[in-house]
Amino acid sequence: MSTADAIRHDVDGKTIPGLLRRNARSFPEHPALTSGIDAEASTWTWSQLRAEVAALTRGLSALGLRSGDRVLIAMSRRPEHWVADLAAIHVGALPCTTYDTLSTEQIRFIAGHSSPALIVLEGAEQLDRWRPVLHASPGLRAVVVLDAASAPSSDPLFVSYAELRGGAAGVDAAFEELTDAATPERPLTVVYTSGTTGEPKGVVLSHRNVIHESTMQDHLVPVPEHPRSVSYLPLAHIAERVLGIYMPICNAGHVTICPDQAQLLPTLVAVRPHGFFGVPRVWEKLADGLSARLAALGGDEAAAVERAREVALEVFRLRSADQEVPADLLTRYAELDRAVLRPIRAAIGLDECHRAVSGAAPIPTSVLEFLAGLGLVVHEVWGLSETTGAATVSTPEAFALGGVGRPAPGVEVAVAPDGELLVRGAVVSPGYLDADGGIEPATDTDGWLATGDIGVVDERGIVTITDRKKDLLITAGGKNIAPSGIESLLRAHRLVAHAVAIGDRRRYVTALLVLDEDGAPAWAKARGLDTADLDDLALHPDVRAELDALVASANARLARVEQVKQHRVIAGPWTAESGELTPKLSLRRAVVHDTYADLIDEMYR
Repeated sequence: MSTADAIRHDVDGKTIPGLLRRNARSFPEHPALTSGIDAEASTWTWSQLRAEVAALTRGLSALGLRSGDRVLIAMSRRPEHWVADLAAIHVGALPCTTYDTLSTEQIRFIAGHSSPALIVLEGAEQLDRWRPVLHASPGLRAVVVLDAASAPSSDPLFVSYAELRGGAAGVDAAFEELTDAATPERPLTVVYTSGTTGEPKGVVLSHRNVIHESTMQDHLVPVPEHPRSVSYLPLAHIAERVLGIYMPICNAGHVTICPDQAQLLPTLVAVRPHGFFGVPRVWEKLADGLSARLAALGGDEAAAVERAREVALEVFRLRSADQEVPADLLTRYAELDRAVLRPIRAAIGLDECHRAVSGAAPIPTSVLEFLAGLGLVVHEVWGLSETTGAATVSTPEAFALGGVGRPAPGVEVAVAPDGELLVRGAVVSPGYLDADGGIEPATDTDGWLATGDIGVVDERGIVTITDRKKDLLITAGGKNIAPSGIESLLRAHRLVAHAVAIGDRRRYVTALLVLDEDGAPAWAKARGLDTADLDDLALHPDVRAELDALVASANARLARVEQVKQHRVIAGPWTAESGELTPKLSLRRAVVHDTYADLIDEMYR
């Protein structure tokens, strides 16, 4: 049986409620969800989690929530967030988690577009931003608040989570009927895009979409039974929805919630996950931490690590180039990895990581090579919310440095005449949520989704993304330039958190370089500079000289028309709150261009 046939066999007829029931019956005492790693941490088994979901589902049904209704959830990463989401799914409603960085105006748009029947809020912080929107939503029946003390007691619109959940948790016949009523093609959730090129769109995903995505990942890069994972990204992010909710239900895994991203490293060390996904900034920060650790080594220990890194990197480069690795080299690598490199990976909790993945944006190849030199091979994937996350997957058997892997089983990728990548297959969304509750197809009549990404497919079938279609720079001389390649080279230095190449309708290319809030002070300290302040460092002659050299080095690897003629250093930091980044840390180029218009114009005078 082919991999595609095996995945289809495992997916057919499955639904999220049905798989949750399977887990509760087949693995009742296995851990499902753990909150935190401190003394206050608590764990629900699969049977306990399903019982909690059943209790809240009864409450939602009593409120009048019905199949097809929309539910907006604004909560941090905590067990009740999972329960609220899964309870809405059992009713047949469409839950949608919103980013906790949204402004009231952004909330107003999503609430107006989705017309929620129910909103679930955590407490006072969420209520402050949502209050102006609540009474302006005509179809809203209730607002469920986890922290009941923060809700106005005199307003009948508000219901406490505890009151809605009711008494003892438990599964009854009505809940089993709701479980049986779910179908693979039924809409499961709505994920709003980050709106980098306009208003956000509500991407509808089905049970089949998310189960196929989860199952094919396990087939392509297997992990141990009941795999351990860490949930630390917002549940509004498609990657976290798949990795934190749906995939653990499909493989009966154990999720540990990291409620604060500042605690990610100690959580990784405590959990030692079997798989880990990071956006490029996360991998860059982990690489910076490991680099600092290696820099502190000396003598024989440093020499041993360097020898092991050389061997690991040689194996990585041969595999990336699809070349055979000599048996003696593999044996030597295995020995050095066990004795030297694995203990280094243990320092960041990834010594048992079978599946290390990067996605959502390009990652500098220098970061991939640095980590690979420590035996941590990070594979890139590519996809969108509209493809339920990954549409292409790199595997240990098929990957290329800078590539994003091959189309996943059950997925086709084609290249349009203008270079845009098209996707068709089991992971593609049925469409976008209309304001009237309908679904507008996301594909053409042949089932192809236009992704907006420009790319190529090589003779091995590996896809490489060259840029976003709408991000291409067309210079005043008519040259088409992909900014992501330039930006990747400029972000390869630990001083730089973000780089933006500019040049659309301009005579030449320029760039904005934003200092890394962690890397820049560390770099300065290592060189004896007397300041760690980002504003001071942005003006410091040593920093300027280092970044001048970085730009010169990048230019040496670029075609003449791509070379950066001017650049400016910005202190930063850029965040979703400051507006330059989306909640999933993608650049909002239009915001950058508007905010720094005067600085940009200065580079062209």
